[in-house]
Amino acid sequence: MRPDGAGSSRGDPRPYGRLLRRPAVLRLVLVSLVARVPHATVGVVLTLHVVVTLDLGYAQAGLVAAAMTVGMALGGPWRGRRVDRLGLRRALLPSVVVEAAVWAAAPFLGYHALIGAGVVAGLFMVPVFSVVRQSLSVLVPPAEQRTAFALDSVATELTFMLGPVLGVLVATTWSTTAALVAIGVATVGAGALLMWFDPPTRSLAVTPAGPADPTDPRAQVEQAGQVQPVARTDAGPALQRPRVVTPALLVTLLAAGAASLVLTGTDVGIVASLEEWDRTEATGWMFALWAGGSAVGGVVYGAGHRSVQPLTLVLVLSLLTVPAALAGTPLVLAVAVVLAGLPCAAALSSITATLVRLVPEERRGEVMGWSGSAMTVGSALGAPVCGALIDRSGAGAGFLVAGAVGAVVAGGGLLVLRLTRARRAALRPAGPAGAVTATPVTAPVTAPVTAAATGDEVLAAGQLT
Repeated sequence: MRPDGAGSSRGDPRPYGRLLRRPAVLRLVLVSLVARVPHATVGVVLTLHVVVTLDLGYAQAGLVAAAMTVGMALGGPWRGRRVDRLGLRRALLPSVVVEAAVWAAAPFLGYHALIGAGVVAGLFMVPVFSVVRQSLSVLVPPAEQRTAFALDSVATELTFMLGPVLGVLVATTWSTTAALVAIGVATVGAGALLMWFDPPTRSLAVTPAGPADPTDPRAQVEQAGQVQPVARTDAGPALQRPRVVTPALLVTLLAAGAASLVLTGTDVGIVASLEEWDRTEATGWMFALWAGGSAVGGVVYGAGHRSVQPLTLVLVLSLLTVPAALAGTPLVLAVAVVLAGLPCAAALSSITATLVRLVPEERRGEVMGWSGSAMTVGSALGAPVCGALIDRSGAGAGFLVAGAVGAVVAGGGLLVLRLTRARRAALRPAGPAGAVTATPVTAPVTAPVTAAATGDEVLAAGQLT
C-alpha cells in the first residue's frame, strides 16, 4: 500500500472503503445522489418538451438549453461567493424560492417565454455539484481527494442513469408538462434537503472563532489530524492575498468547458438518433448505458494510483465520442455510447481535483462556480451548434462535431502547455556545472485551510503536465 493512501494496483477498491468510513462522507454521497436527480433530468425533458410538445426543431431546443446554461454561467460564481460568505443555508434559500416559482410556470409558457424562464432557472439553480465537491475538499485529506472526486463523479453518473429514465418515462407516459412539473418539485426538494443536511463547506480553522461542536464533521476531521489550523494574525492589509487567477487555473477551466461541450453534443445526439429511428421510449435507457460506461471508468480511475492531466482525458473523451456518429442502429449506438462514456467521470474528477489544489479554501466556492460557468459556456456553445447541424445533416452530425471541436480545443490546450514548458525550461538558470537546475518533482502538500498551491507548484507536482 502506498503511503499516500492510494491503492498499489489499478482498480483496487480499498481506497473507497477507507474514504466512506471518514466522518460524514457516506451521508454526503447519499444526499448528493438524491439532490442531483432534477439536474440529470432537466436537459432531456426540456428537449422533448420543445421538440414534441411545442413541435419545434432541435436547434430551438438547443437555444432553450443554452439560455439555461447562460443563466448558470452568470450565477455560478455569484452563488459560490454567497456560500463562501454567508454559509450554505442562507445562500440556498433564494434558490429554493425562485426555482419553485419558475418551474411552476415553465410548463405552460410559450417558446420565447420559456427561453427567459430558462435564464432565470439557470441563474438560481441549486448548486448541488459545487457544494458537494466543496464539502468533500473539507472532509477529505489531500492524499485521498482524487479518489473522493472520482467517487463523486461516479455517483453523478449513477444519478444520470436514473434521472433521464424517470424523466422520459413521465414525459412519454403522461406528458412533458407533467415531467417539467415533477422537475420543479424535485428541484425545490433538493434545495431543502441540502439545507437540512448543511454539509460543511469551510473547515473550522477558517470559520469564526467559537467553541467547536464535537459532533461537527469538521471538528472530527481536525481531531484526526487531516486539517491543520492556521495561525491568525492581525496584520490586516499587510497580508498579501494569494493570487487565484493563474495560467494553470485557466487551463483547467478550458478543460472543463471542452468536456461540457462534448457531453452536451452527445446528449443531443442520443435524443436525435432515437427520435430519427422512432425509438424515443429508449432514450432513458440509452442515457443509462452512457452513464454506466462513465461510472466504470470513474471507479477504475479513482482506485488507481496515477493522476492524469485533465486536458489529456478530455482529448480521449472527444476521440471516443466520434464513433457514435457512425451508428446506424440502436444496438450499435448503445455500444458506442458505453465506449464514449468511459473517460467522462475520470475527466470531470481530474478537473475538480486540480481546481482544489489551485485555490485557497476561502475562495473555493467561487472558483467551483467558475468551473460551473466554464462548463455551462461549453454547453451553451455545444447545444445550439450540434442541434443546428443535426437539423441539417442528421443525428450523427451531433456526435461528430462535438468530438471534433472537443479534440481541437483539448489538443490545442496540450500544445500550449508543451510550448510553455519548453519556454520555461529554456529560461531556467543553469547550475554551477552548466547543468540545468531541476524543478522539484514534488510540491509540498498544502493544507486545505491555507492558500492553495500556486500554478507553478501544481505544474511541478505533475498535476498539469
